[in-house]
Amino acid sequence: MANTAFVKGHRRTSSDIEFKELIRRDAQLAMHKELTKLIQTAPSAQQPKVKNELDRFQLLFERYLQEAGTSLNWEKIKVLPDDAIKNYNEIQRTELTNMKNMLNKLVVLKLNGGLGTSMGCQGPKSAISVRNDLTFLDMTVQQIEYLNKSYDADVPLVLMNSFNTDEDTEKILGKYNQIKVRIYTFNQSKFPRINRESLLPIPKCTATAGSDGAPSWYPPGHGDIYESFAAAGLLEEFIQAGREYVFVSNIDNLGATVDLHILNHLINPPMGGMAPEFVMEVTDKTRADVKGGTLVDYDGKLRLLEIAQVPKEHVDEFKSVSKFKIFNTNNLWIKLNALKRVIDERTLHMEIIVNPKTLDNGINVIQLETASGAAIKSFEGAIGINVPRKRFLPVKTTSDLLLVMSNLYKMRTGALEMSPQRSFPSVPLVKLGIQFQKVKEFLQRFASIPDMLELDHLTVSGDVTFGKSVSLKGTVIIIANHGDRIDIPTGACLENKIVSGNLRILDH
Repeated sequence: MANTAFVKGHRRTSSDIEFKELIRRDAQLAMHKELTKLIQTAPSAQQPKVKNELDRFQLLFERYLQEAGTSLNWEKIKVLPDDAIKNYNEIQRTELTNMKNMLNKLVVLKLNGGLGTSMGCQGPKSAISVRNDLTFLDMTVQQIEYLNKSYDADVPLVLMNSFNTDEDTEKILGKYNQIKVRIYTFNQSKFPRINRESLLPIPKCTATAGSDGAPSWYPPGHGDIYESFAAAGLLEEFIQAGREYVFVSNIDNLGATVDLHILNHLINPPMGGMAPEFVMEVTDKTRADVKGGTLVDYDGKLRLLEIAQVPKEHVDEFKSVSKFKIFNTNNLWIKLNALKRVIDERTLHMEIIVNPKTLDNGINVIQLETASGAAIKSFEGAIGINVPRKRFLPVKTTSDLLLVMSNLYKMRTGALEMSPQRSFPSVPLVKLGIQFQKVKEFLQRFASIPDMLELDHLTVSGDVTFGKSVSLKGTVIIIANHGDRIDIPTGACLENKIVSGNLRILDH
C-alpha cells in the first residue's frame, strides 16, 4: 500500500520536492532502526553513553539529509566591520595585574584525537618527539607547569582524546604524576561511518567496535568538543569551580601557548566594554595558507567560511590574499557559562562537513563532521583577534617538523620562540618530497639538522641526504631524478643554489 500511495502521490503532484522528501523520511527511519540495534549491542552499563552519542549522530544525520544540496549564497558575504577583528597590538598595551587570579579562571583544552599515521608513526600524534626528545604532550605539560609555578596558579590541562588515542594517552600520562598540573581527559564522540549508497551504517558496525568493527567508526571532527566536554561533566565542574574561560587549540600547534594579554582582555575587559563570549585567533594569510578558513560577515553574524563551503566559481576569489587577508588558527577562547547556555538552549550550530572516504575493503563511505570554529556564530559579542604569526606553528608534515627542529627556534619552558639571530620574522617555505614523508626516513636523511637561519625557501625531491653542519641560505632547490642520488656533504653551504643530477659522496 505504501508503494502504491507513493506512486500515486508522485503521479498526482509530479513534485521532485515531495519525491525527495519521501526518500529523506525513509532514510531517516532506516537509520533510526539501525542505531537502535547498535545501542543494543553495547554492554548494559555503557548503553546510556552510547545512546547519548548516537542520538547526537541522529540529529547530525537528519540535518545532513535536510541540508544536502544547499549552498552558501556568495552574494550575502560582506566585509567585516572594523571592530569585528581586533589587533593584537591594541590588546597587548593593556597592563597585566593579578595574574594568579586571572589564570585561576582559565582552563586549557588541547585537541588530542589525531594519530601520527600521516608521518608514519603509530599511536597518538602528541607522542611524536619534536624537540630535545620532548613530545607535543611533554611540551604542553611543561608550558602549563611553568605558568602554575611562575604565578602560583592552578591552570588545569584537559585533553580531548578520540577512541584512537585514549588508551595510549592514558598510559603516557602516568609519567606526569610529579608535575604540578592537574590533567583531565575525556573522549570525543564515536560516530558510525555511513555507506554512501545505502545511507546506513556500514557492515560489522557494533557499539563495542573490536578489531573487525573499528573501521566502521570515526571521531566526528573537533566541532564535537562542545557536546562531549559537557557530556563528560567537565563543563559543569569547571563552572562550579569558578572557571570562566576555556582556551582550545590543536596539540600539534606549537605556537598555541596561553597568552596572558588575551586572557586579561577577556577577564578584565576595557572600561565600558563587554567580555566577548567567543574569540577566534586569526593571523595574516600568506600564499601558503590560501585554503585556510576565514572570518566573514554573513547575515549580520560573524561566521567562519571554509573552502568546502565556497561555490566552485568563487574558489579563486576565496584564495585571494588581497580580499580575504586573514585565516583561522583554530586557537579559540570560549566563555564557559555561554557555552553551557547554547548547549542547554540547543542554539549551538555548526555547518556539516561531508568527508568522503574509501575503506580498505573498497566500500565508499561518508563521515559527517563539524569544525569547532564554526560555532562562532552561536555566541554573543564574538570577535576575532589578529595575532602574530608565531601563534600558528602547526606540525602537520615532516616539512613542518624540520622547521621546528632547526635553529630557527629556541625552546624555553616548553614553548618555541623565533631565534633573535634570524633577521626577519617570516618562516621559510619548506617542501620535502615523499622520501622524507615518514619521520623515521626523515631522520635518517639528516646527519644533523641544517642551519636555516638565513633560509627563505627549500625544495627537496628524490633520494637526497644531508651531512653534518650543512648551511642553507636564500632559495635552495635540490632535485635528484629517478635513479639518481644526491648526498650533500658535511659542512656544505648552499646559498641560492639549484642542485640536480647525481652527487654521491663515497665512503673511504
